Amino acid sequence: MFHMKQRENLVRLIEAIENWHHARNLIEGSTDKDQLAKLIQEVGELSDNICKGRDMSDDIGDIIVVLINIAARNDLSIEYCLTRAWLDIKDRRGRMIDGVFVKQSDLAGA
Repeated sequence: MFHMKQRENLVRLIEAIENWHHARNLIEGSTDKDQLAKLIQEVGELSDNICKGRDMSDDIGDIIVVLINIAARNDLSIEYCLTRAWLDIKDRRGRMIDGVFVKQSDLAGA
């Protein structure tokens, strides 16, 4: 669990990233489609580094930066989006198949 200081640091960092996006006109001057294309590019870089066994920390960070942009562009917070996802998955049941978690509801039709 996050300590209060870590949570405060994370909130400040997200705010700094949002301000960075605004200062560079990446909110009003961009589109969700543009940012989605950037996100796919960053995911491609993550894939490349995973496949090559290289450090991926910058790639994960870049992906989060783009997601913060998309959230901010749509008046959403990362905390809200994560909470929605958590509420959706926290009680999910299923099983691992070939290294991938498959939801119970998807197994029923298989």
